[in-house]
Order: sequence, then structure tokens, then C-alpha cells
Amino acid sequence: MYTVTLWEFAALAAASILVGFSKTAVSGANTVSLAIFAAVLPARESTGVLLPLLIVGDLLAVRTYRRHAHWGTLVRLFPAVAAGVVVGTVFLLWAGDAEVRTSIGAILLLMAGVTVWRRRAAARAEAPATPDADGAGARLKAGSYGVLGGFTTMVANAGGPVMSLYLLSAGFRKLSFLGTSAWFFLIVNVAKVPFSVGLGLIDARSLLLDALLALFVLPGAYIGRACVDRINQRLFERLVIGATVLGGLQLLLR
Repeated sequence: MYTVTLWEFAALAAASILVGFSKTAVSGANTVSLAIFAAVLPARESTGVLLPLLIVGDLLAVRTYRRHAHWGTLVRLFPAVAAGVVVGTVFLLWAGDAEVRTSIGAILLLMAGVTVWRRRAAARAEAPATPDADGAGARLKAGSYGVLGGFTTMVANAGGPVMSLYLLSAGFRKLSFLGTSAWFFLIVNVAKVPFSVGLGLIDARSLLLDALLALFVLPGAYIGRACVDRINQRLFERLVIGATVLGGLQLLLR
């Protein structure tokens, strides 16, 4: 099993709680969890430890919001996402811990910038009442976001902010946003498992640690579901962005 101190395990447990919370309340908030896992564990291996925990959170989110998915959007996204996952897998074949750590740090900073841009754009424009209609523009947008989302989720489990930006820009309301996001990440994360096993990122050692940390995902998901209608979204997003920036800088300067 990975050798961690009591304080390091406490940090991983807190990050696992945030995984559950992000899946049922604020999608993309688990970028903070990503930074914590990559700081406590070897950066490359941390993605393999985190993936099964994300799947646990995805299952809880699907159980809660399964009726609110927009399947037309999912079908439009999946081919491009698959291409991004393949590109990310090729990158991980040659990338060592230093390269992965630097990539995760850069991705976190990029995602923080994307989130800030998303919040400002949303404040300037009214969201459409329904998701984008099927057309050339919608397919092009889905393709570009899908490739980036597939790459970032394979390399760093950091596809949340990319998909959040896409779904919000497409005009999704809260419940349809959460339902579509839940099904999307469950399907994509399960599909990533064979790639992660083949790369040696998931093994008996990582699964033993996951078995302990999964116990903390459950209360996080429960807290998220209880808070989703009352959460102060603006304050929480500011905290997430700040923590994400600090985590990304820590990984880049480590």
C-alpha cells in the first residue's frame, strides 16, 4: 500500500469528501481534490488512485439525477471525447512523473482561467432556455470541447471544468446540467479504466487505498445533495478557483 502519514491520509480523506460533494452539487470542484492527490502521492499514480473514487461519486450522482440527462448532447460529445482520451493515453505512455505533474499543474491553471471566463461570460449574457439545437455550429463546439475534455480527463481527471463550460454555454439549467454531467462522467470514467490498468495506474495497491477512501466519498455526496439548493455558488466558486490556482502553482514549482 502507499506509505502516507496520518496528516497525508487526512488530506486524501478530505479530498475524497470533496469528490462526492462535487458530483452532487458543484461539478468541477474536484479540481481541488486533484491537486491534493497529486501533492500527496506521485503525480502520475495519483490519477489512477483518484479514478475509482470518481466513479463511486458518478454512481451516486446518476442515482440522484438520472432522470435529467440530455442524451442528444451526450451522443454528440462521445466521439470527440474518445479521440481526446486516446491522445491522453499516448501522452501518458511516455510521460514520467515530472511531466505529468507539470501537465496537471498547467491544466489546473488553465481550468481556473476557463472557469473565471465562464462566470464572467454567464454574467453578461442570458442563458438560452433549451440546449443547443443540432447543427454545424453545435457539432463543431461539441467536437472541440469533447477533444479537450477527453484529453484532460485522461491525463489528469480534470475534465470537469471543460464540460461545465460546454454545458453552461449550451444553455443547460441546474437539474439537466447535473443529470447530463453525471451520466457523461460515469460513462467516460468507466471507459478509462482499461486504459489506466494498461498503463499501470490502477493496481492492487491503488485499489486498497481506494477501498479506504471510498468511505469518505459517500458523506460528501450526501452533503452536496443536501446543499445543492441552498449553496452560495458565487462564494464557493471563488474558493474553488483560489484553491485550484494554489494547487496548480504548487505542482509547477515543486
